[in-house]
Amino acid sequence: MFEPWWDHAADNYVTWQDGRPVAMDLYYDPVVDEHVSSPMGLMAPVWYLAPQRPDVALSAWELAVEITGLSGDKPPTADQPGLLADPAFASLLALQTGEFDNGLVRDQIWEVVDGIHEPTSDNDLGEFTYGFGLGEPHPRGQLNARTMAGWVCTPGAWSRIFNAGPDHRFTDPTVEGVNFPDVALSEARWDSPVLYLAAQPRNPSVAGRRNAIQVTALPIDGSWTLLRPDGTSEVVDVTDGGATLEIVVDGGRHQLRYH
Repeated sequence: MFEPWWDHAADNYVTWQDGRPVAMDLYYDPVVDEHVSSPMGLMAPVWYLAPQRPDVALSAWELAVEITGLSGDKPPTADQPGLLADPAFASLLALQTGEFDNGLVRDQIWEVVDGIHEPTSDNDLGEFTYGFGLGEPHPRGQLNARTMAGWVCTPGAWSRIFNAGPDHRFTDPTVEGVNFPDVALSEARWDSPVLYLAAQPRNPSVAGRRNAIQVTALPIDGSWTLLRPDGTSEVVDVTDGGATLEIVVDGGRHQLRYH
């Protein structure tokens, strides 16, 4: 479905200059044949274009960087944020930049976002959010989701989700029963024959506790060894590919290894 849609959109709703997309219609009225075109119309769908038309997505992102001044001699700052003062635009560009840059542009965006958009830590809830100057009792979900996705994304990571295939994602060992949100896994990685786990506490009141979790789809039954961050270990019996583990909620790395 994407190919015919994109071919039609590229011919009818995208503005091109010297082979480069510079705008897309935000609205088209077929009755009077009126196109309302804007660079923002091209920037908004970058997240969707990146896995399917990476050249167009990159060009649109570069256009946003130019318009914002991030590629110039006087990039925006917390004192003079320019277009990044707008929460919607700042969060959108932060989202997209994670896919395309891990250097100066990214650093400049985050300097502004952290400088003016009210970064807030709630130690009781174990949450970090941005207020964006909205004065609302609860953090705005969409704006924070965009911003945090940009923070965790590394160049090309978003596109790989769609283009690299699942690989062994649905057959490798799986962790269940994490006591979220009091406990969150900062690492759950299978590097055969070792499962690496690390659990972060929601707040200090949870730190140091033990959380019983279940692991399924382990490739071999029998005796495995759970190595804890403090150097202690215990034997874990795996039956039908499954086992129950107790991990310490302190951020330290655990290893489940086959003998």
